[in-house]
Amino acid sequence: SLEHEYELKDVVKEGHDRADPTQFELLKVLGQGSFGKVFLVRKIVGLDSGTLYAMKVLKKATLKVRDRMRTKMERNILVDVRHPFIVRLHYAFQTEGKLYLILDFLRGGDLFSRLSKELMFTEEDVKFYLAELALALNHLHSLGIIYRDLKPENILLDEEGHISLTDFGLSKQPVEDQKAYSFCGTVEYMAPEVVTRKGHTFAADWWSFGVLMFEMLTGALPFQGANRKETMTQILKAKLGMPQHLSMEAQSLLRVLFKRNPANRLGAGPDGVNEIKNHSFFATIDWDKLLKKAIQPPFKPATQRADDAFYFDSEFTSKSPKDSPGVPPSANAHELFRGFSFIAPCLLEPESPHQTRIVEPLTRMPYSKATNINDEYEMREEIGRGSYSVCKLAVHRVSRIEYAVKIIDKSKRDCQEEVDILLRYREHPNIVTLRDVYEDDTQVFLVMELMRGGELLDRILRLKAFSEREAAAIMHTVISTVGYLHQHGVVHRDLKPSNLLYATETANPEALRLCDFGF
Repeated sequence: SLEHEYELKDVVKEGHDRADPTQFELLKVLGQGSFGKVFLVRKIVGLDSGTLYAMKVLKKATLKVRDRMRTKMERNILVDVRHPFIVRLHYAFQTEGKLYLILDFLRGGDLFSRLSKELMFTEEDVKFYLAELALALNHLHSLGIIYRDLKPENILLDEEGHISLTDFGLSKQPVEDQKAYSFCGTVEYMAPEVVTRKGHTFAADWWSFGVLMFEMLTGALPFQGANRKETMTQILKAKLGMPQHLSMEAQSLLRVLFKRNPANRLGAGPDGVNEIKNHSFFATIDWDKLLKKAIQPPFKPATQRADDAFYFDSEFTSKSPKDSPGVPPSANAHELFRGFSFIAPCLLEPESPHQTRIVEPLTRMPYSKATNINDEYEMREEIGRGSYSVCKLAVHRVSRIEYAVKIIDKSKRDCQEEVDILLRYREHPNIVTLRDVYEDDTQVFLVMELMRGGELLDRILRLKAFSEREAAAIMHTVISTVGYLHQHGVVHRDLKPSNLLYATETANPEALRLCDFGF
């Protein structure tokens, strides 16, 4: 029977008791797809009580045969795999109608999100991510698993910035002749032998590794046509245009990864991954230290407060987290969730309603709240105006705290980058605090702390000249804040007295806040 095909044995975390649904408190709905839901859960019993996990709940009745096989494959692969750069399956169990997979809950986002923000990485960044990825792929290969779906979305980052390879639904353990034949994955990353369905081996992953490297270094894909068919033709026949700004070592590695004959591809020879590790591009990598996570990642994701929910769609997070049957959405709905674990900050409930700064995201802009701003804030008089925006005073209806609301005309400016920067670095004492984000069809509303002391420009005009002591204190604040941004790869680009505001009326230089990253 079909049910038998989907037999799931329990998985129990080492040193822990067998799990069941009652041992997990449901905190948020994180995602929903064609055959189940994903929840943020907290374990409430056992040695790991209090630990946050991602719980994937699959309804047996709604799983098609292929989905059943695919989910069984995900589960089997995850059970076999134990590696620092691959997502962990902690528990698996089933009830009469459902299957449960309890997975890592990762807070760092995915490489794709970072790539889309930065367009391309430095070679040093790329070297680090590719080196960790090479170790993860080699581990899978050593278990007889071809990954086959390598793309930035499937590479998640943990809180420290190390990679975690995820989403094993397309991975395949080759049959006896050592070749796999089915056709799936994202076409732009496919090796020629996958496109032609001639059967592929582990070497297919090293081609995809090359595509990923090219994309990270250049911000573009090496083979991309106007449609799927044209892309496949390019993969099979097009000459690769090698960007000349890349180092000779990077160009050399790309050339040996993009060999259309898989037998000639780097990594496919008898030395396997050592061919990759010994390439001059990786000359500065200490592979032993890398495996121990002893090398500092190039980027540390922002660790948000416990009440933040930025990485999730409020379509899901606003729902009551009930593990119930219910009609599943259509099969072409969102993937159940991107990858096999979660791209997320901590989502615990706030301890006090007066300390919350929840920003629940919307489908339109990843971080905006689904509700109307007027439901939570009373809008008051205008307190400032710029070329693309108006600033108004607003009062929170419950706490009665005053805030400044920057209202941006969407037809004139895309404020996505400004919001990203403010969310990521708002914990810095001298960067303006963004509290909430709202959006309608024509405007974006950024709710920020009210700057009661006005602009530095006003103080300069009023005083005509500062004492050296005050000027030095102001410059110390500005330099340390700008230095902090530069360390994190952010350039303000519009540094001027009108973009430095005092949070308090005392004009204390330490109360200065840098704002307006939207130039």
